[in-house]
Amino acid sequence: MRRAPRIALTAAVLAGAGFAFLLWRGPEPGGIDDVYTAAFGPADLGPVSFETLARRASPNDALACPEDVCAAEPDFVTPVYDVPGARLREIVAEVATAEPGTEQVYAGLREEADRFLVRSRTMRFPDTVSARIYGAGPGRSRLALYSRSQIGYSDMGANRARLERWLDAIAARVAAEAGAAS
Repeated sequence: MRRAPRIALTAAVLAGAGFAFLLWRGPEPGGIDDVYTAAFGPADLGPVSFETLARRASPNDALACPEDVCAAEPDFVTPVYDVPGARLREIVAEVATAEPGTEQVYAGLREEADRFLVRSRTMRFPDTVSARIYGAGPGRSRLALYSRSQIGYSDMGANRARLERWLDAIAARVAAEAGAAS
């Protein structure tokens, strides 16, 4: 009977070591990213239509949207930014890719839409952030962002915190440019 606990402990140690090895390899072939793709599908969850978006039933997404654009209730209502849409799009990309573990995975050529893949630091869980720019008159634009997790039921507020950070940084950059232009 004493062998069973030893066998269980040995199996747990080996499984833990194997998982640590996968995390260590990360994005390399045979790393945890490949395991997540095999188990859950591609990390990039694809495009969304903000006008028809239905929020998830699970608490692992966050939405920032201008008034009267999104079908779903946003966590944040975004303002009208005093920069042209092309510049706002550049600012969003700069803010997004400045965050560790974030890469741009899609840039629409004929649309004002981009997607970013964000991986958590420790476990490398993938989240997809969709961004869409809307015109708001000459020299002005609006922004919608939707951040959602691929894995797990709850994200412990990670998507909401991310959008809050990005929106604060975007607003600061837009304000700095407006101040410099004055």
